[in-house]
Amino acid sequence: MSERLEGSVGGGAPVPAAALAVTAWVLAVLSVVAFLAADPTLDADQMFFLVDLVGAAVYGTVGGVVLARRVHPVPIILGLTAIGVGLAAFSYAYTQLAAVRPGLPGVAAIEPLQNTAWIPGTLALFLVVPWLIRDQRLDAVGRVGLVAGIATTAWFFVARTWTDVDTLALVVPVVTVGLIAAGDVARRSLRGPVSERIGLGWLAVGTALMALSFVPLALPAAWPWLWMITPLIHLAVQAFYPAAMLVSVLRQRMWGLDLAVSRAVLAGTLTVGLTVLYVVVATALARLLPTSDSVLAQAVAAGAVAVAVQPVRLWLQRRVHDLVYGAGADPARAVRDLGSRFATATAPDALPAELAAGVAVALRLESVTVWRAGGPEPVVRHGNPTGEPTEVELVHRGAAVGMLAATAPAGESLDARARKSLQELASVVATGLVLEQAARDLEAARDRLSTVRLEERRVIRRELHDGLGPSLAGIRLGLQGVRNLVAVDPESAVRLLDSLQQQLDHQVDGVRSLSRTLFPPILDELGLAAALHDLAAQHARAGFTLEVDARVPATVDPAVSAAAYGIAVEAISNARRHSGVDRCRVEMACEVTGADDPTLTVVVHDTGRGFGPGHTGGVGTRSMRERAGLIGGTLVIDSPPPGGTRVTARLPLAAS
Repeated sequence: MSERLEGSVGGGAPVPAAALAVTAWVLAVLSVVAFLAADPTLDADQMFFLVDLVGAAVYGTVGGVVLARRVHPVPIILGLTAIGVGLAAFSYAYTQLAAVRPGLPGVAAIEPLQNTAWIPGTLALFLVVPWLIRDQRLDAVGRVGLVAGIATTAWFFVARTWTDVDTLALVVPVVTVGLIAAGDVARRSLRGPVSERIGLGWLAVGTALMALSFVPLALPAAWPWLWMITPLIHLAVQAFYPAAMLVSVLRQRMWGLDLAVSRAVLAGTLTVGLTVLYVVVATALARLLPTSDSVLAQAVAAGAVAVAVQPVRLWLQRRVHDLVYGAGADPARAVRDLGSRFATATAPDALPAELAAGVAVALRLESVTVWRAGGPEPVVRHGNPTGEPTEVELVHRGAAVGMLAATAPAGESLDARARKSLQELASVVATGLVLEQAARDLEAARDRLSTVRLEERRVIRRELHDGLGPSLAGIRLGLQGVRNLVAVDPESAVRLLDSLQQQLDHQVDGVRSLSRTLFPPILDELGLAAALHDLAAQHARAGFTLEVDARVPATVDPAVSAAAYGIAVEAISNARRHSGVDRCRVEMACEVTGADDPTLTVVVHDTGRGFGPGHTGGVGTRSMRERAGLIGGTLVIDSPPPGGTRVTARLPLAAS
């Protein structure tokens, strides 16, 4: 079982870190000042001087930042590397200055440093550091590799400083052990602990490039332009390698290091390294191609270089942006990939989870959390947020429908580009959230519709079973009595037939009333206002007064008309049964308020006994609410002073 490193991890050391970074930068600045004062002629050593200056500045800064937060062998090695290459740069510049200004003190002691001071730290960068960039204890392979890296570094330093060993014997062990270290990092990026895999691929590339950059040292010095190509390669690699280390360390929050680097900074650093490498390769190819003094030959050579190298540079740059920004580097691709999630969702309620996962994958995010507007709990949470989230409001057709919160991977912060991509993808997430809610509303509407239909069937069954059925049975018995009386008492038979006819007329009116209550033909033929007046006439015949004030258009959406009529009928029936008075009033009118769509307002008001604050309503009340909600409307039932009951429904003129 793997265990966390204990002895190497402690608190930060801000004072030593500051001293380390300041020392490295002071050496770099003094080197530049001495170099400019010497004004030497161009030679190969000046190119290596530039490499040492870049190393002092870069590794001094990176080592100081990391060491200020965590004491660990890696930032200490980075600091020693910075001071070593800084001493080498200063040694070269001071020696050049002494050549034009004789008598400077300490030249004999300082001059050898330009050939030796850079060795321990520079070699340790890719022979020792790759084995230590981990959050687990070293395994057997790691321990062997670490010993081999230290031994190779010591061998190179001793042999180059105090012996005349052949250069090939110096370079081969360095390159071999360096490539082995790169291979081990690549292995861990594929099969190592999951918590340590992030970014190790780029560290493997950087380690391999560092090792291969020593190959030109073993080539014959007489090769053309080798004096310039070798330091340029080192310069390119020195710009790339620290960024690769930061990718591994910061994105994993290795050693407990909590530091966020902007994605733009990371992408820029990697791109600079690759661009310098591109310049080196292009220069080398241009010099190796056979040319003559003619302009045409030079143009052909330049074109050959562009054709050979430019596609590689573009591919590498795309890979860098894909690593840092994910699909967000190309907004069209990101939206296209996210849109494909609509098809992969197995059910509407799975759509938010699919879209959240799509945003996280497309933009290389640590977590994505989606809230619905007004919801106390998130709709979906993809990943586990560990940093400060970036929030984006989800807007659909100008209305806020929710909120999206995203966190960058450990060691990163979302820059302006990433936030812009997140806002662009948020519109797709908002659409998905609306679709998921619409599917939920549709399912609820289906349930409500089923409930209404069942209730209507119960009403019909009750009317047939409790009203029409017994009445017809009584009429049947009455007809049998008529048959028995016709021969013996014709007058009684006639009187009984008159009574049976009255009962039959009453049941016919009841059936007509029931059919009109469900959906009267006049509603479809003459409209809502005519149907209400016809309803008032029916109630008038039964002794109940219904005042109607209907100011509605001649044509209203059939679904809205049916809902408004059904609500009015149910409210009037409740008033007739429960209010204790013999009248009520129904008002219908179209209203337009502000920028809202026009609505149909239905008000049924009686002056009866009203209801108490604890009243919850029954089947009729639920039926009215369901009718209103089915088309996107609202219904309110209250008991305004001085008394009575008021039912107010507001329905959109166009059913939703």
